[in-house]
Amino acid sequence: MSRRLSLLLVLFAAVRVICFAQDSAAGLNFEIASIRRSNEASLNGGIKPLPNGNGYLAQNIPVKLMISLMYRIPMRQIKGDPEWLSSDRYDVEAKADKAYSVEELHTMYKNLLADRFGLKFHTESKPGNIYSLTVDPSGLKMKPNGTADDFKIPLNFVSGGFQGIRVSMPYLCWFLGQQLQDDERPVVDQTGLHGNFDFLLSFKPLNPPAGREETGAPPDDRPSIYDALRVQLGLKLQPTRGPVEYFVIDNIQKPSAN
Repeated sequence: MSRRLSLLLVLFAAVRVICFAQDSAAGLNFEIASIRRSNEASLNGGIKPLPNGNGYLAQNIPVKLMISLMYRIPMRQIKGDPEWLSSDRYDVEAKADKAYSVEELHTMYKNLLADRFGLKFHTESKPGNIYSLTVDPSGLKMKPNGTADDFKIPLNFVSGGFQGIRVSMPYLCWFLGQQLQDDERPVVDQTGLHGNFDFLLSFKPLNPPAGREETGAPPDDRPSIYDALRVQLGLKLQPTRGPVEYFVIDNIQKPSAN
């Protein structure tokens, strides 16, 4: 469970189709990028910007997760993907010519996916079941953080919960969607909040480890994810209907040679 979470952390009635221009027009590209298949014996993995902001590092990561992270789209909403996109894992070492912001590095990584994997896609938006994330009437309990980029993963697993530092609402929605994988409702930001926030979020896992009763372990008395968001963060997660965005792959191939 913890390895899966750290991997994810080290880390939006007619069909409306929007064709996205790739970000290469912005001219942001890594200066050097090495892409290799991971060692099949590797168990752990992660993906994160380098501490000084001049590159990105991925270790033992499937391409489908890379796409999910860079485009902030739950993996279950990525369609048209070949089997290897989830099964094959890659190591990526990418260096830029200088320090950039996290968002600029994400644009570079998107361009890397387009240039080296031939990624082409469009999005489709259909009405469906969603979770609406709003500010609870009790009031916001997260602490605003206006400091500069520190190039660290915003949400990390700590003893008993998750520590959030400089977490944006789009990132939080993506994270919550990952926790609610079995529900298949995307989390849509309707908070109206901008900027980044610090918080500690502790909730009972939706899929608790089996055998707790048999081993005599004490019951997990942490609140549900819904109650934890309301009490600890001042946010409300409510099931409703709304637009569900799908990331539809038109073309992708195994990476070009280094």
